[in-house]
Amino acid sequence: MKKMLLASTAAALVATTAFADSHAKEVKLGIEFGFTGPIESLTGPMAAGAELAMKEVTDSGMLLDGATVTSARADSGCIDNGLAVSGGERLIAEGINGLIGADCSGVTGAVLQNVAIPNGMVMISPSATSPGLTTMEDNGLFFRTSPSDAREGEVMAEILQERGVKSIALTYTNNDYGKGLADAIESSFKAIGGEVTIVAAHEDGKADYSAEVGALASAGGDLLVVAGYLDQGGAGIIKSALDAGAWDTFGLPGGMIGENLPKTIGPDLDGSYGQIAGSQGNGIETFTKMAEEAGFDGTSPYTPESYDAAALFLLAMQAANSTDPAVYKEKILEVANAPGVEIFPGELGKALELIKNGEDIDYVGASAVELIGPGESAGTYRMIEVKNGVNETIGYK
Repeated sequence: MKKMLLASTAAALVATTAFADSHAKEVKLGIEFGFTGPIESLTGPMAAGAELAMKEVTDSGMLLDGATVTSARADSGCIDNGLAVSGGERLIAEGINGLIGADCSGVTGAVLQNVAIPNGMVMISPSATSPGLTTMEDNGLFFRTSPSDAREGEVMAEILQERGVKSIALTYTNNDYGKGLADAIESSFKAIGGEVTIVAAHEDGKADYSAEVGALASAGGDLLVVAGYLDQGGAGIIKSALDAGAWDTFGLPGGMIGENLPKTIGPDLDGSYGQIAGSQGNGIETFTKMAEEAGFDGTSPYTPESYDAAALFLLAMQAANSTDPAVYKEKILEVANAPGVEIFPGELGKALELIKNGEDIDYVGASAVELIGPGESAGTYRMIEVKNGVNETIGYK
């Protein structure tokens, strides 16, 4: 009887140890994007980009001596704080080790304040661009791989000036993202001598934008800049402006860039232009090919930044030799920036091995990652013009 008891106890200890080992070797990253809502056409490729980095790391077998990486998705709704917070709480309950997201700026701030900070969870957003997130008290838990709209405002002002635009009317989606971006565009354009005839908010989800367009048209301007969402009110504003004959060319900031907008508007959008976070070089070229092989569009907005967000989590964990957010958060800036061996998409296994051997890395990734200040991207921008119903890249800033 005594021998049987010892044997069963030993078996239980072996089982417990085995479970602990296997548990320690699973890393779970949450992905919280607006799979429904005003940018839903963008979030499928974004999630696929993040999961591609996870698969690459798992396949390498190099993370923390053979850890596998899995994802858990939640819907932020993009503009639904309640949905986003509950989704974030569910991901915490599921035992995530890091949170990729959120996507839109307002829900990102809500999740940061109500979920991440109380639970000590690190967030890396690939697409939340509000300048307000720069100064939000975050306990060192928040990072982003897309640049702040403060920089986008400067870039857009430069583009408008180069195209000879002297005056603009400006409308924005009535939330944190829209207001922050509109402020940045207005102040930057005025600073270089441009005139802003009107700055007016619009609400998403309306069937008719004729009243908003009437006010914008009365103010006038060489160009109507629409700081909205391509799958929602921004598209509605453009349709209404075209129907009224008020403008035939539009300025398109980041939230309006995506293949769905030319499809929705049709040939009348040709000639409109704008910018979105994006880079050129070996990183994006390699990533685009990898994405194509995996069956999704790697050039879709914020998709390269999503791959990079996932990669930064996993490289920082390796550098810290820990999946504890309180520990690895201190390593994110270290793996993201020089000095070190430059790391591009497809080289995550190599990077993990270098880190394990005590060598420094400089993660360049798909979007030319360079983190500054309180963990945000220095950022470059891809300039877009709609030609023959397609967003064409015409340069970089």
